[in-house]
Amino acid sequence: MLIGAMNDPARDLLEQIHWFGNSGFEFLDLTLEPPGAPSWSLDTHLVREALAQHKLQVVGHTAPYLPLASPIYELRRAALSELRRCVQVFQSVGARWMNVHPILTPARGRGPAIAKMVESLREIVDFAGNCAVGVMVENSPGDFNNAQQLAELLGPLPDLGLHLDVGHTNLMTPADTTPEILDAHAPRVKHVHCHDNLGGSFDLHLPLGVGSIDLRQTLRALKSSRYDGTITLEVFAGDRAYLLYSREVLRRLWDSA
Repeated sequence: MLIGAMNDPARDLLEQIHWFGNSGFEFLDLTLEPPGAPSWSLDTHLVREALAQHKLQVVGHTAPYLPLASPIYELRRAALSELRRCVQVFQSVGARWMNVHPILTPARGRGPAIAKMVESLREIVDFAGNCAVGVMVENSPGDFNNAQQLAELLGPLPDLGLHLDVGHTNLMTPADTTPEILDAHAPRVKHVHCHDNLGGSFDLHLPLGVGSIDLRQTLRALKSSRYDGTITLEVFAGDRAYLLYSREVLRRLWDSA
């Protein structure tokens, strides 16, 4: 199991890469978002150099607000154009996988919206495959946060991977959905995000152990599914000490799970 961290797009990317490397993290979860890491102006040469200096692997993360299921053709095409550009950036810096966020458009019924989402995902999966980059869909609270909902995307798209966010599985649901998602889709899981929250609907991205998620049970379920890949600590805190503490908690719980 490899532990990584995500850059804050509001801060200097290269400074964060050097800090992650010097602090002993094993990979960068590179989120391509403005103002600090826009896909259209990122200096991929400098990013590659910084990653190589610290022997950091890299996983790709895209903006969570791209309207892939929009009923407005021009908006959907613009979102796909941005994702194609992200694929090329991730290919350039050595990422083998990138995620997308399946957010449905409220103006449509679920059926038509999912049809548009699948159409968009198929296009970007095909494009990324030609660039040797895999695409994975991240479970999202409300729309795609249990096994059945995710099957609506994974079923028609056999080359689509699953990015399991074990913080999201505790949101807007009567019970944590990590076990049922792993039971149904464990072979599709390519990457994991880990953070804590208090349930309900607020995606707080708290340090591990601060919220209500049973992290020991979650990690046992992951290990039982034979997952042993990358786990990003998606902890949003101004003080980086919380990120380092969360890494200690994750490693301890994983080793004892």
